[in-house]
Amino acid sequence: MYEREKDLVDAFIRGQVDRRGLIKGLGALGLTAAMGGTLLAMAQSRAMAADFDWQAHKGKSLKLLLNKHPYADAMIANLQAFKDLTGMEVTYDVFPEDVYFDKVTAALSSGSSEYDAFMTGAYMTWTYGPAGWTEDLNQWIKDPAKTSPTYAWDDVLEGVRKSCAWNGQPGGTLGSDDAKQWCIPWGFEQNNITYNKEMFDKVGVQPPKDLDDLVAVAAKLTKDVGNNVYGVGVRGSRSWATIHPGFLSAYANFGQKDLNVTDGKLSAAMNTAESKAFHAKWVEMIQNSGPKDWSTYTWYQVGTDLGAGASAMIFDADILGYFQNGGTKEAGKLAFHGFKANPAAEAPTPNIWIWSLAMSSFAKDKDATWYFLQWASSVEHAIFGATKHDFVNPVRNAVWKDEMFVEKLKKYPGYFEMFTASAPGASIKFTAQPLFFDLTTEWAATLQKMVAKQVPVDEGLDQLAQSIDGQLKDAGLG
Repeated sequence: MYEREKDLVDAFIRGQVDRRGLIKGLGALGLTAAMGGTLLAMAQSRAMAADFDWQAHKGKSLKLLLNKHPYADAMIANLQAFKDLTGMEVTYDVFPEDVYFDKVTAALSSGSSEYDAFMTGAYMTWTYGPAGWTEDLNQWIKDPAKTSPTYAWDDVLEGVRKSCAWNGQPGGTLGSDDAKQWCIPWGFEQNNITYNKEMFDKVGVQPPKDLDDLVAVAAKLTKDVGNNVYGVGVRGSRSWATIHPGFLSAYANFGQKDLNVTDGKLSAAMNTAESKAFHAKWVEMIQNSGPKDWSTYTWYQVGTDLGAGASAMIFDADILGYFQNGGTKEAGKLAFHGFKANPAAEAPTPNIWIWSLAMSSFAKDKDATWYFLQWASSVEHAIFGATKHDFVNPVRNAVWKDEMFVEKLKKYPGYFEMFTASAPGASIKFTAQPLFFDLTTEWAATLQKMVAKQVPVDEGLDQLAQSIDGQLKDAGLG
């Protein structure tokens, strides 16, 4: 590397030049963006290696189990940087999501040592952790001999970081002082409104300001847009995944809970008067303004309809709207809105899904595996993925302050503002406990019955609460 180029890149690493100044300076020196990126990667590797022995496990090999996802794609694209930094070899298997979690469960439950680290959702660790299948990563995070001084664990968004830590006690508060860090948050999804600005302008409505307004705006869009467009897309399949996105984000914004925790015992909390009022409005919204086959809708159908122009908005993962704003019929027409369902709430409080990285308890070399996990969740890799690929939403504050990343988001109107408004209140709103998937799936089934008018809302929630209380007592949790 020539001295002038080296000095400029090193100035950037030290924070004396911002990313825009770096790109401009490298261009003035006659370097292409690709060459500038290569020099930057080299400089970042040198900076990371300055105060930490990244070569401690040189010559060792790791194997990863990955879900097919843009986050994994961004990591794979940058994997050579890890190999160069550490001298380690990394191989991986990638599976689509419809079979991925079965692969993880099979590997962990059998005690297989084939995979050292894997992608996971935070909810899944409520099963994996207490079963002894994943490691508590605190023992590495808190060890200065094994973690780089530049790792900056506190840079990870607090609500996201705590949502990946649990003490293993049913009903235990996420992120408590005695919590175990079952996984490292990597990228996450806030649940907010993505809307078709062209359709909103045509009908003359604004993004909804609260739940009552959402119900009204969705109904007007259904009536007035035409071409069989419906007002709002939300998930409806008989699955826990129907409860966790828009539904629970709005529900929690009203201060409502899934379960009560009293003296270590759990009980159903979704049949309060406030909860029944919320459910009634949600059911009305779907009946009047949702898709005709709502009970089949998953992430994929909700997103596809938005991108195809079949729906005017969705209340779901922000990154779902992000991906529909490119390469689809409605690309370029979509905008984003931080949504607080409760008019009395100060800000949105979205429930979140967190793609995370975990270490198998059966990993062949756990210290070496930790080197990969800290690199993959580092600020340096997050900025690479966010600026060069579709690594949204990164969990690190530093990335959201990176001017190149913020500039990239400008073609997604309102996205940065939505994120900024929602991030402080973003966390997992469910109660951590081992029956999570069973109870939330039953909740989704009850919601289907309400929408189909098979059971009144009040009666349906009373029946649901009675069933959940029975299951909790049978499991020794209630």
